[in-house]
Amino acid sequence: MDTQWQAVVITISDRCASGAREDASGPLAVELLSQAGVNVSNSILVSDQDEQIQEAIVSAAQAGAHLVFTTGGTGISPADRTTIATASLLSFEIPGIAEAIRLQGVSKGITSAILSRGLVGVIEAPAQRTLVVNAPGSVGGVKDALQVLLPILQHTLDQLAGGDH
Repeated sequence: MDTQWQAVVITISDRCASGAREDASGPLAVELLSQAGVNVSNSILVSDQDEQIQEAIVSAAQAGAHLVFTTGGTGISPADRTTIATASLLSFEIPGIAEAIRLQGVSKGITSAILSRGLVGVIEAPAQRTLVVNAPGSVGGVKDALQVLLPILQHTLDQLAGGDH
């Protein structure tokens, strides 16, 4: 992986943000991305509140992140706000990656993976384009998302930067 790529990991969880539960998915995402050669410049934790989610994603993109990887808040409970907050920020979606992430879980026998509403898309800013990936908040969901994403990440980021096919 080209180490020029900057990533920010955002854990979105009311329970983790309040200290009621320890965040396991965010640190795992940082570890796996770093092992793959991605420079994770920041890892943050926010509550399942639209404004906090949007502010964290936009701040990461404005700070130069090529990848914003979120974990948590992709389910169907009333508190799961990640996809709702993310959708309004995206210039366009990449539905194939999101579907492949869900199918990764299903292929392992986790049928509830189809309940994830996680999005994958791009924020277009004047200086650059940022890939945003919403992963489930479980350790398994992060592993599934990165098993799908890492083999295509270099090519995806190259393409977003205007690289040739």
